[in-house]
Amino acid sequence: MSRVYFIKSREDDNDDKLALRLRDALDSLSLMDFIQERDMVAIKTHFGETPKSGYPRPVFLKTLGDLARERKAQPFMTETSTLYKGQRNNAAIHTEHALSQGFGFENTGMAIVMADGLFGDEETEVSVNGRIYESVKIASLFAKCQSFICLSHFTGHILAGFGAALKNMGMGCASRRGKMVQHSTAKPSVKQKKCTSCGQCVKWCPVEAISMSAEGAVIDQDKCIGCGECLAVCRFDAVSYNWGATYEELQKKVTEHAMGVYNLHEKSSIYINLLTRISKDCDCMTGYEELCSDIGIVISSDPVAADAASLDLVEKKLGKKLSEAGHDIPYRIQMEYAREIGFGDPDYELIEI
Repeated sequence: MSRVYFIKSREDDNDDKLALRLRDALDSLSLMDFIQERDMVAIKTHFGETPKSGYPRPVFLKTLGDLARERKAQPFMTETSTLYKGQRNNAAIHTEHALSQGFGFENTGMAIVMADGLFGDEETEVSVNGRIYESVKIASLFAKCQSFICLSHFTGHILAGFGAALKNMGMGCASRRGKMVQHSTAKPSVKQKKCTSCGQCVKWCPVEAISMSAEGAVIDQDKCIGCGECLAVCRFDAVSYNWGATYEELQKKVTEHAMGVYNLHEKSSIYINLLTRISKDCDCMTGYEELCSDIGIVISSDPVAADAASLDLVEKKLGKKLSEAGHDIPYRIQMEYAREIGFGDPDYELIEI
């Protein structure tokens, strides 16, 4: 049974106070002792899509970077390119976006180094011996660094039910090809009667699989990779999915990719989930709809246990199942499947700090 440490949010807590409490916990419990002198320390996070979303604020990155530097290591922030078009689909514009979101050196004390190269194609094969994959394609930087810190923000998610450490690792640390194979399970179609020909799906499709006809949008099934961006941006409920095929297989694929990242740093990593600004949808979305009030911070050396504890804390706060408050799809597949393939432990001991 894995230990999960919990910092409960107080009424007067803001980001600065929570970051200070996080620092005290990591220091007093010696949870950063895996970092050795001269280690290259990758701190994986999410820079958010807009200032409104609930992504981890820069003060938390500064806290983690300072702790790594005190151990005479070299920390840096890292992310990967998105599949969909926008302000995060290559290293240049993604870095510019991160800076515009406040993640510059003046606020974090660290550089930003994208993990998958300029165009998201720098990758390494990592063995997982899963039920779906024998190996997975992970951004190459994660195999080159010596230590790994995963700073995740808990949110609801339209395909995975929720996103936290496993989602941040499985999808967020995969190369472009790794992301594509995860999203290739099921493909959408357009309900022509509801399509308004607004063109947003055409704009956001990463592989130009959507075109406009006289009747509305048309999806080329041979080109489609099943990424779900058309579903995310359509405001008129004109895109439909075979959800039964999508959510289960996607979550299993995400879990096996997360296992690949974990296998690289099993003894040299820590997983921190922020349960603040919790939203119904992931931080890739431009809008923000609050799911519940702030809960606190979860810390563990086991990402599966961290996610299981986070989910239980959120449901306790909600007073109901996540599927009743967020998206009505099965959402515990990530942890259940991790148990099946021998990755981490969804059973945990919660220790409140």
